Order: sequence, then C-alpha cells, then structure tokens
Amino acid sequence: MRKNTAKITAMLLAAAAVLTASGCGGTQQQTTTAAPAESTTAAPAPAADALQYPVTIIAGYSTNEEDPRGVVLKKFKETVEKETEGDVIIEIHPGGELGSDGELIAGIIDKSVGMTVSSAGNYAQYATRIGVSALPFLFGDFESAWKFIDSDTMQSINVELEPYNMHVLAYFDNGFRCVTTTEKVGPINSVEDMEGLNIRTPENQIVMETMSALKANPQSFPFAQLKDAIKDGTFDAQENPIPVIYNNGLYEVQKYLSVTNHSYDAMPLTIRNDIWEQLRPEYRGIIERAAKIAEEEDRNLVKQQTEDFVSKLEEAGMVVNHPDLTPFKEATSGVIDFFATIYGQELIDKVKAR
Repeated sequence: MRKNTAKITAMLLAAAAVLTASGCGGTQQQTTTAAPAESTTAAPAPAADALQYPVTIIAGYSTNEEDPRGVVLKKFKETVEKETEGDVIIEIHPGGELGSDGELIAGIIDKSVGMTVSSAGNYAQYATRIGVSALPFLFGDFESAWKFIDSDTMQSINVELEPYNMHVLAYFDNGFRCVTTTEKVGPINSVEDMEGLNIRTPENQIVMETMSALKANPQSFPFAQLKDAIKDGTFDAQENPIPVIYNNGLYEVQKYLSVTNHSYDAMPLTIRNDIWEQLRPEYRGIIERAAKIAEEEDRNLVKQQTEDFVSKLEEAGMVVNHPDLTPFKEATSGVIDFFATIYGQELIDKVKAR
C-alpha cells in the first residue's frame, strides 16, 4: 500500500458520505417553531440575512498580489464597484491574511469570508468530484484543459458546492504543477529521485496521492508559511505552477525546478451562496460578467507567465531541467483508477474520453 493512501482514502470516503447524506441537489431539513396563539396576527419576520446596501463582500486568497489571481481580482473589484455604483464593495485580502486555502473555503461555509479563489482540489473535502481535473498528466496543454473545465461535465459538478454555501462564478487558472527542490536534494531527473522526498502539497487529495504514487512523502501545509518552512528544513521540496513559483519568490529558497507538469490546477472563484441569492438580479449579472472577463484575463496571463518565467527563474539562480515524463506517467497511471471508487466510473469514463 502506498504512503498516505489509507489516510487519503478515508478522507475521500468521508467526503463522499457527506455528499450522499446531504443529497447534492436535494432539500435540506427545515425546523419550524409554532407561533404563540397571541401572535397570530403579527406580520412575518424579515429574512434573517437580508442584504443592506451598500454590501461589502470580503474576498481572500493565499498568494500575493503579483500572482495572476491577485492582478485580475483587483480589476474585478474595480469593475463591480463601478458598475453597481458602489452598492457592492469587494474587500480583498491577499497573502493568506484571512487564513490558508482550506480556512478560506471553510470561511465561506461559516460566513466569515464572502469570496475566495483556490485550487479545485482544495474544495474536494466538501464536493469530492470538483477536483477531478487535477488527475495526473490528464492534459497536455492549456487549451485542452480549458475545454474540459468549460464542458457540461464540469458545469454539472459545480452545483455540488451549493449545499456548502458556495456558488461558482468562474474558473481561474493556476497552471501546471512542477516540483522544486533544495540544493541539498538536487534536481528530479527520474521517478527514483522522488522516493522519500519530504514535499509540501496543498490540501489536495489528488496531488497527495500522485506524490505518494511516486513514493514521495507529501504533507499539506499553508502556502503563506511555506518559504519559512523550507528555510527551517521542514520540507525539502514543494510543487506548484511556474507562475506561483516566480511571483511568490520560491526561487529564494529552492535551487532546482523540475518541469514535471504532473497536475493541471484549475481554480474555482466562489462566492457565498446566501449572498449570491439575495443580490439584486442586475448586480448578479454585473458580477457574472466581471467574473468571466477576469477568468479570461487570468487564463491568458497564467499561460503567458508559464512560457516566459522559466528564463526569469534561471536568471534568479534556479537550475531548470526537463525530465523524461514517460516513467512518471506510468508510475501514476493507477491514480485515475483509484479515484474511480470515489468519483464513480461514469465520470472517470467521461474524463478518459474527453
């Protein structure tokens, strides 16, 4: 049995059980309290969370403002506030100010956060199938990944987040994940180099299982604290897309970049569903249009930076290598079948036939 497989399986089966129990499209149990006899002529109480304008939506994300998601969210904020004439205010908190990716997603559920954008796999604790696009070596280029993300298959999965108070506005792009390592470890040239590697990953079950299939030792850890954790020796390695590596200065604590492209990283931009449903229809339209514009800008920016930033990382002192990926694909080929037990064979067949 691979490392962490039992733990990850338990996590995923628990998430699947929650989905089954709650019924993704079903009705929720309601509790009613009988009114006292003397109050039968009283007017109905107002909705508990009725919006008062101007309304402020608190948005948080884990990376810094130079990251593509930060760049386009700033424009998104400006558009929404201008077109709603200040009735909807987007208050942005970058750099993990409001917590890790997992904490930000949980914040939408408990209503302490209004919006976030994070890797799809980080949402899988709630809607298990949302992370399917992260399966290893699924896409060879950005265009094929975007085609799948925009397909009816993925759109039908998005609604599985709504019972957890999340509405998907758009899908940002985080690029293809690659491995970086310290000078002590050296570059990753083969699958054998991955064995026993103490590597930081996000709270993404697919990425963790992929690393385990390569015989590495994956551990989830908050991104905002990652550089310090590498400095103090907690981790030998980490894996992230090239734009994230450059924009967040990971080259300062990592010597080698191995372009493995082992997982595509789609990022749902989500808003609290209770806020979404109460917004005026015209404001929902404004936010939807602004989100789609931001989606396109983010995708194009990530693709451009992925192509341009390898040379910038080399200029910053990183050594870049391109290992033969065939053995990596072979070593992780069972991960897709492993997740068929969680996602259902029908979805996996659609993924394979894309």
